[in-house]
Amino acid sequence: MNSLHERFSSIKNRIERASHAVGRPDGSVVLIAVSKRQTIEAMAQLASLGQRDFGESYLQEALDKQSALADQPVGASIVWHFIGPIQSNKTRGIAENFSWVHSVDRPKIAQRLNDQRPIELPPLNVLIEVNIDGEASKSGVLPEQLPGMVDIFQNLPRLKLMGLMAIPAPGSSDGFCRLAALNARLESPLPVLSMGMSDDFEAAIAAGSTHVRVGSALFGPRQ
Repeated sequence: MNSLHERFSSIKNRIERASHAVGRPDGSVVLIAVSKRQTIEAMAQLASLGQRDFGESYLQEALDKQSALADQPVGASIVWHFIGPIQSNKTRGIAENFSWVHSVDRPKIAQRLNDQRPIELPPLNVLIEVNIDGEASKSGVLPEQLPGMVDIFQNLPRLKLMGLMAIPAPGSSDGFCRLAALNARLESPLPVLSMGMSDDFEAAIAAGSTHVRVGSALFGPRQ
């Protein structure tokens, strides 16, 4: 399966089958094409096939792509998601140029995104990144810190808290279920769970994922 079109069709079919297997309807899972280090040409082709949501991890690369795609017919249809670690000096560019941020992991970053979100844009959709397995090498709030992190969004009107994101440790077979259970225990459970990537998105869908982030299985090897 070598063509982008074939891979795109295959991923969409697998998402549909995984959704049906647990009684979920078509359209209940959003595919985010992880396009970091992929070419403008591949992104434009994928957008022309109907893909709307693209995820980027590096701000300057993303801004360059947004500029390059802005003048193409597909440019206006793209929804941009920032999915990588966030440094304090990058928050303005993220707040000004993205619709979604999946990796908010500390109050300082949330506050900066709120303060720097342009007033003429709608509130920025954000997800709290949870370090579901407590790995030292990963960002994210620890599970026991989540309720306190949720509370801070009550005072951040330029942000719209939509859900949680996690990348479980390799071999952590129940990590997706634990994130879903963590969300269910919140005073007001959130509607979005961003979990699952190329190698495990079907298991994530079975556990309740609403957004899967697929890169290599969709585009092929990174450039």
